[in-house]
This record gives sequence, structure tokens and C-alpha cells, in this order.
Amino acid sequence: MGELQEKELAARAGAELVREGMVVGLGTGSTVAFLLVALAQRGLDAVYVATSPSTQRDALALGLVVKPFDSLEHLDLAIDGADQVAESGWLIKGGGGAHTREKIVAAAATRFVVIVDSSKLVSELHAPLPLELHAFGIAATLEHLGSTRRRDVARSPDGGVIADFYGDVSDPATLARRLSSTPGVVEHGLFAPDLVSEVLVGVGDEVRRRTYGGAP
Repeated sequence: MGELQEKELAARAGAELVREGMVVGLGTGSTVAFLLVALAQRGLDAVYVATSPSTQRDALALGLVVKPFDSLEHLDLAIDGADQVAESGWLIKGGGGAHTREKIVAAAATRFVVIVDSSKLVSELHAPLPLELHAFGIAATLEHLGSTRRRDVARSPDGGVIADFYGDVSDPATLARRLSSTPGVVEHGLFAPDLVSEVLVGVGDEVRRRTYGGAP
């Protein structure tokens, strides 16, 4: 089976985790697109929070009930894709530029589940690493970060500038601390293993599960 089939398998496995009455965070990206279709087909009485305008638009078009996150205090479950999944459990996300909202949603959920195809599995993380930066002082922030290029895309849903870090990411914990403490960095695309409950990987014609440090 190809990459698209693996994405769909992982997405359908993720959709099966949703139960009646849940409040569920929805990520952004090509695998999430399959997830939305699978959720719509299940026809559950659930409420969803979208991490991007594109996800919200597509979810509403499929008949899913989407509410703004500022009206909700907690999520039962969040489901999202990833650009890279390392053996250590660290993730890189943000290819679609929505990683700040995605991280907020993941942290607010009792359980954060990642759905990917097998091409996203890596032994170690590698560049590029997506960043969201404040527009104010952007030139100085880029100079301070080094090895970072502004991406030629629209700003994030919250007005941040999307950029990519091309330096060494072999020590994600240290890099995450450095980036989080750098003025001008809104958020980075490194997701720690303790945020992740489970990764569902489409591999051929089956779904394999990896569990990590997040809440069950």
C-alpha cells in the first residue's frame, strides 16, 4: 500500500478513538483530512476544536460541530499528524504553519494521539524545524537564531511569521529550551514525548501503535 493508503489507515484508527459526547481537538494537514472524513462517516454526537481555519472549514463542510477553543476549558482527546516522529518520541510538527495552536490544543487534551504514515518515522529528528516568530523585530530575531529562514507563506492564524530553523536538531530537549527562551519566538515545532500519549502509524496494510509519556 502507498503513502495515501497508510495515512487513511492511521486516520481511521484515530477516528475510532472518539466516543459520543467527547470534546476533541483536530489538527491540521493531509492526514487530518482523512480523519475528518472518517469522523463524519461515524456520525457521532461530539464537539470539535480546529487548530486552523482550513481544518475548521473542512470540518464544517462535512457536518462536524466545531466550536471556538476560547469557549472550552478542556479537551478529552486531540488528534493530529506530524512531519517527523523519532524513535525517542520527539516530534517535529508545523509544516502547515499551525504548530502554535496545535501545541496549545495537544497540551489541553487528556490524551494526545498522533496519526502518521510510515514515511514520517525517523531514527533522529532533522531540519527543517518550523518556528512561529513575532513580526516585531523579525530581522533581529532571525539574526539571533542563526540558520533560520523566513518561509514565503501567509502568516499564522494568529498573525505570526512562519520560519524554518536549519541548524542542528539532534538534541531536541536542549534546542527546545533554547528556542522557548529566545525573545521573538512565539513557538517552535518540537513536541516532547511527555506530551504524546500514542502514535498510530499506517504501515502497509496495518496500523502499529507506539505509546509514550503522555496521559493514557
